[in-house]
Amino acid sequence: MAELVAVIASTHHPFYYRASTATGEDRPPFADEWVRAITAFRETLTRARPDVLVMVGSDHFHQLWLDNMPQFLVGKAPRYDANFYNEEREFGLPKMILKGHEDLSAHVLRGGLDAGFDLAFSNELRVDHSITCPIITLRPEADLPIVPIYTNIFAPPLPQPRRFVQLGRAIRQLIESWPEDKRVAVIGTGHLSLELGGPRQFGEHGPDPEFDRKAVDWIAGGDIEKCLGEVTLESLHLPGNATHGFMDFMLMMGVAGEGARADYVDTLDLYHTMEAYFTWYPEGGA
Repeated sequence: MAELVAVIASTHHPFYYRASTATGEDRPPFADEWVRAITAFRETLTRARPDVLVMVGSDHFHQLWLDNMPQFLVGKAPRYDANFYNEEREFGLPKMILKGHEDLSAHVLRGGLDAGFDLAFSNELRVDHSITCPIITLRPEADLPIVPIYTNIFAPPLPQPRRFVQLGRAIRQLIESWPEDKRVAVIGTGHLSLELGGPRQFGEHGPDPEFDRKAVDWIAGGDIEKCLGEVTLESLHLPGNATHGFMDFMLMMGVAGEGARADYVDTLDLYHTMEAYFTWYPEGGA
């Protein structure tokens, strides 16, 4: 059977690539500290020695629009074109082609349907920075096959937070039931408090430091039930208008399991958001 060797959750900041590669006057003052944090975080995946990556993220209205918006979607293509023109223009992100793992995609899709999740699928999915940013930060070689799973965190009506946790638990069960001798890592990226286009967008830190502090405690301590007791679709409007991306963190808490304390935790305050990095090793160590 396949082995779940690492569960990794983080924010996905599209400016990292540009900030980390800039030189001279173009290099922002926080770049070196950011690179240090990412380099240490990257090692947590490297030491797990995965063969395949299950990538959880959310399309930013690039490929999926209101005419046909799935709540949860599994990519099952042999390869994925990555990044869109506005991401190249605004963030300097490179065009990428990522290899897919069709067998694991088919296993997750079949098993997910049988477990009661009406998953959509796509054979022609093009992925954006919610998938490519963690590839750039954690596996810049981009040499491992992926299974992308998209969640709807932007277009109401959204699934309830508990549904994200349930899907995370199901994803873990499906990976551990996959009859292949492979080492699998699950990487999911979301948001802490986040404001996009609103009056709190460009502060000295994230729009709601108190929410960020509580969120980091919930994730690091694996306190799913306490998190579910405070987080609702309505409450997530308060920390910032794009904070529903926190539900992808909740999905990753479901993958890690109730009470599972993260083996690695780091945070970094940037000028308008808190970056956060978590890694669990389900078997106690990579």
